[in-house]
Amino acid sequence: MLFTAAFWKATAERAIRTFAQALAAVLTAGATNLLDVHWTAAFATAGMAALLAVLMAVGSSQLGRPGPGLTETTNPAGPARPTV
Repeated sequence: MLFTAAFWKATAERAIRTFAQALAAVLTAGATNLLDVHWTAAFATAGMAALLAVLMAVGSSQLGRPGPGLTETTNPAGPARPTV
C-alpha cells in the first residue's frame, strides 16, 4: 500500500489540496489586504499543513482500507463505481 504509485499520487493530491486550503484560510482569516500579508508566515503555515497531511497519510497507511486515508481507497484498475 505505502509503496504504490497510486498511494503517493493520492497523497500528493491531498497535500496540495491541504496546502491551498490552509493558505486560503490564513489569507482570509484576518481579512487583510494582500499587500499587507506576511507571505513567509502564510506559506510556512500552509507548508506545515501539507506536511502534516502527508504524515497522516503515511501513518494511517497500514490501518483500515488501502489508500492514504482511513475511509478512502486507491483504485488504479478503473473509474469509481456509484454505490447504491
